[in-house]
Amino acid sequence: MTKIGLLSDTHGYWDDKYLTYFTDCDEIWHAGDIGSLVLIQKLAEYKKVRAVYGNIDGQDIRKIYPQVNRFKVDGAEVVIKHIGGYPGKYDPSIQSSLFINPPQLFISGHSHILKVKYDKTLNMLHVNPGAAGISGFHKVRTMVRFTIDKGVFKDLEVIELAG
Repeated sequence: MTKIGLLSDTHGYWDDKYLTYFTDCDEIWHAGDIGSLVLIQKLAEYKKVRAVYGNIDGQDIRKIYPQVNRFKVDGAEVVIKHIGGYPGKYDPSIQSSLFINPPQLFISGHSHILKVKYDKTLNMLHVNPGAAGISGFHKVRTMVRFTIDKGVFKDLEVIELAG
């Protein structure tokens, strides 16, 4: 069983609540627009981090993290891409990869809109954790926690941050 803390679109904004809410997580995943090498390094000092770069991220972050991160954890195949769309409207840059070889979980960011939706066509869960930073149009900052247990996703929690 692996407990995951998921966030996106921090845009360089650090909040100690990231660590508070992810204390009992095994890994922290960042779905792009990290915005600061210092921010992602601080997360990585705390927990194992898996991340992708987003459209605002500079070369310092792009040298360390890929545009698409595909991996297996606790029996589930996962794909993370910052600009990925959502069921019924996947971004063309990831669409063929998802359709040819769909993972069990597809994570994207970019929209700043929290969305958890199951794609029946691809038999795949899609999660966008919304935006944890303060840059953008969103009114509520959000993150997500969940557990993967032998390929099954459980205990998904939406975390709302002040401001």
